[in-house]
Amino acid sequence: MHSLTKTALSFNGIGWRCVSLNRFSETRIICRGLTCAAEHGEHKNELYDVIISGGGMVGTAMACSLGLDPNLEGKKILLLEAGNKKVMDKVPDAYSTRVSSISPGSVWDACSDALITFDKENLQDEMAYIVENDIIVAALTKQLENLSDQVRVQYKSKVVKYTWPKSHQVADAIPWVQVTLANGQTLQTKLLIGADGPNSMVRREAGIPTVKWNYDQSAVVAVLHLSEPTENNVAWQRFLPTGPIAMLPLSDTESSLVWSTSHRHAEELLQLDEESFVDSINTAFWSNENHSELVETAGSLFRTALSVLMPSAGSARQLPPSVAGIGPKSRVMFPLGMGHASEYIRHRVALIGDAAHRIHPLAGQGANLGFGDVACLTQLLSQAAFNGKDLGAMQHLLEYETERQRHNLPMMAAIDLMKRLYSTNAAPMVVLRTFGLQATNTLPAMKAQIMAFASK
Repeated sequence: MHSLTKTALSFNGIGWRCVSLNRFSETRIICRGLTCAAEHGEHKNELYDVIISGGGMVGTAMACSLGLDPNLEGKKILLLEAGNKKVMDKVPDAYSTRVSSISPGSVWDACSDALITFDKENLQDEMAYIVENDIIVAALTKQLENLSDQVRVQYKSKVVKYTWPKSHQVADAIPWVQVTLANGQTLQTKLLIGADGPNSMVRREAGIPTVKWNYDQSAVVAVLHLSEPTENNVAWQRFLPTGPIAMLPLSDTESSLVWSTSHRHAEELLQLDEESFVDSINTAFWSNENHSELVETAGSLFRTALSVLMPSAGSARQLPPSVAGIGPKSRVMFPLGMGHASEYIRHRVALIGDAAHRIHPLAGQGANLGFGDVACLTQLLSQAAFNGKDLGAMQHLLEYETERQRHNLPMMAAIDLMKRLYSTNAAPMVVLRTFGLQATNTLPAMKAQIMAFASK
């Protein structure tokens, strides 16, 4: 079997950088100076400086990030991972359906020809990469095999109860968070980090309110085989009246599909035979059936006016690759929604990733928001340790909450607005969308600002 080179991300204590991964050989993330963890033993009532409840991409990245920070050297850190290590550190033989990305790409409206193209002329370096979630998890899990006293990992661990610290004035008060596992272990920690996903038990048991709603949409994901090999380095997204459809590059011959649509349509797509499913994808990307003469005329006039005002602006239009087939058993669907915790912190508790925020996948920002949480919290805990402060104290946890909410809330609001804005094909709204896309595409400074914000 030939080797396919993939690209993933590593955390260097400041930000994420690219690491080349060989698809069918040893996969790892380079964490310089990282001391990571081990299989668990029996450590009943043991006190940790930090316990991370929940693994996956964000929780495991949090463990590695804390482990590599020199100011946290000597701190006792535990990662509670519900998954099986033997499964998690295995790189699948074929491309998997779940990917994370913020990529240079083209975005356009199915109800008109208006589009925004983010290309290399707008970028000094790549904005990000398409990476399979399984690859990231496997890479981080392999790194955790380096036995160390710095980070301990307990796989196949299930939390059944959290006991929160009470006031020191109360007799027999518990000063730390207690974590009770299904195997009977009771652990204590100065700081509990909840990385246990959108249905977070940490968030729920801490009594942190969450604003959430469902979109009445599901996402259909699949691995796509392209009609012919191509320099497949562009992420494509088109806004259909039923929801956005995106094609994300994996290799010269394969891409990943994320098609957000109604629950009923999603179920219909899953039931189609492969040929009909492929035809539906190509039609969704290429069809002009939703165009109207009014919108085309208005868009043409506005585009002409922009070309007169800014003759050198804008980008040449590209066309997406056509699809010839799909990977075996790669079609799955999952419901979509939005959620945001009103607080990211409590005394000795912090939420990261989907435990704090859940967004629509149309902008590919979910995992990246979580990695941003990791970077921010690591920096603040590092500074607290350097200053000899209590890691679970509210002072720096409040800084974490403030900084991340200032970034996450505008991003989430923009994504939600975009989702609702493109959920209609009413002519007046389509005309406004067309003008907005065309204007943005001719303004390099505005596109640079959009990309800079998305890359934070």
